[in-house]
Amino acid sequence: MHSHLHTKDNVGCEEIMNALDECHARGFLYKAIGGCNDIKTQVTKCLSGERSKKSSKNRETGLQRRHRIEAVWAKMDEGDYSALEEFTKRK
Repeated sequence: MHSHLHTKDNVGCEEIMNALDECHARGFLYKAIGGCNDIKTQVTKCLSGERSKKSSKNRETGLQRRHRIEAVWAKMDEGDYSALEEFTKRK
């Protein structure tokens, strides 16, 4: 398996990716006749699930950020710019 797939983001798929590595180590002919196809399908499904989880988390984070920004804009419309100063401070 490609080394860039063995990351902290894909820890849930580590076991199945290692199984695919072991299958590929059996040799080219074994891979060529489809000996690793089932494991490869499982890896693809697992990685897709992990990507979906990450996308959901990123979407939720973006929505929270958007709500904070809209709250600052609402206060600015009222003439209160102190919220903007609080928002732009480094944490």
